[in-house]
Amino acid sequence: MGGFTLFFGRLAKLQSDGLPYPLFYFAAFTPWSYFAPALSSATNVVVQNQRIITRVYFPRLILPLSSVLSGLVDFAIAFVALVVMVVWYGMRPGAQVLLLPFLLLLAVGTALGVGLWLSALNALYRDVRYVTPFLMQFWLLASPVAYPSSLVPVKWQWVYGLNPMAGVIEGFRWALTGHGQPPGALLWASATAVGILLVGGAMFFQRMEGAVADRV
Repeated sequence: MGGFTLFFGRLAKLQSDGLPYPLFYFAAFTPWSYFAPALSSATNVVVQNQRIITRVYFPRLILPLSSVLSGLVDFAIAFVALVVMVVWYGMRPGAQVLLLPFLLLLAVGTALGVGLWLSALNALYRDVRYVTPFLMQFWLLASPVAYPSSLVPVKWQWVYGLNPMAGVIEGFRWALTGHGQPPGALLWASATAVGILLVGGAMFFQRMEGAVADRV
């Protein structure tokens, strides 16, 4: 967060929608710091538990689901720190703070949906785990962490929202600080993308479940 504040805030002078730079970046890093490790864990969980899979039958879907949910403990700690920072800077969230559980659900759904795809592919093609870090770096740059989504033209907001984490991150900022415009089209597009990822990921994972058990 300090590096983002210095380079993107102080030096590059990127917009922060009127928020103090540390709060602007930390509000984005809180959901991202949950999502990135959760997705990485879900990607590798099938391969890491190959001995259990080959010896005992159980719904394999439990593995990526448990990986995604386990990260919520760390998220809770980071969220408490974020709330303290919001209070420190004198922000007074309004009724929009009630949107936070839905935004967290979107982050969980994104990690699980993509994790289902990648965990099955990783079991079949072990090189997937080496590609994942590059995917996460690109995803970070494609998400409004270092910059506000307001830089995207209004008519393209729904397209930008097809990146589910764009809606989650902007939603967190707005819900906790009240700054910026409500992420309407952006958030609805993100919610739709999450639904597609979850349904498609579950179908793909179940379809490949037998092949995955044989490969691991």
